[in-house]
Amino acid sequence: MPFRIIEPDQAPASPGAFSSGGTDDRLTIRLWPHSSLTPEGFVGMIGVSFAMLCIPLLGLIGTAALWGILPFAIGTLGLLWLGLKRSWRDRSIEETFELTPREAHLTRRDPDGRIRDWRANPYWVRVEMSHEDGPVEDYLTLQGGPRPVEIGAFLTPEERRALRDTLQAALAGVRNATRPG
Repeated sequence: MPFRIIEPDQAPASPGAFSSGGTDDRLTIRLWPHSSLTPEGFVGMIGVSFAMLCIPLLGLIGTAALWGILPFAIGTLGLLWLGLKRSWRDRSIEETFELTPREAHLTRRDPDGRIRDWRANPYWVRVEMSHEDGPVEDYLTLQGGPRPVEIGAFLTPEERRALRDTLQAALAGVRNATRPG
């Protein structure tokens, strides 16, 4: 699953519960897009493509036609290489959500290296899911800070629903722990 909850050094007494005031009460969730092509798979794909492109060229060895077709075969392999590298770069998004009793903090690192930050008081943060109005199915946003912010737009709808449940439970734990009385 392309999101992972990073456990704090001292886990709370019950899931989603936070004690009131320690600095170890931190929930960190790291999100990233799914990538099914591993580095080994990349090498294999380029190798298999090279082998498949060489098969028709074998019959042309020693002829002038080989030199007419060879640049197109090499160009095809180069475009495949560039396309796969671009796809990897576009998937180098990473979001980190940190929740403490004092602050909810979302950091997003875009493929171009730009960092975007969002901070809010966790007591006022709401997790909202739009089933029809967003750019993706089950569009997930955090409300209550300086502006609404999307989270996990690259996840599947099932993963966004699981993330919503995780975030709502964690925020409820923070609200219950900080409630006076």
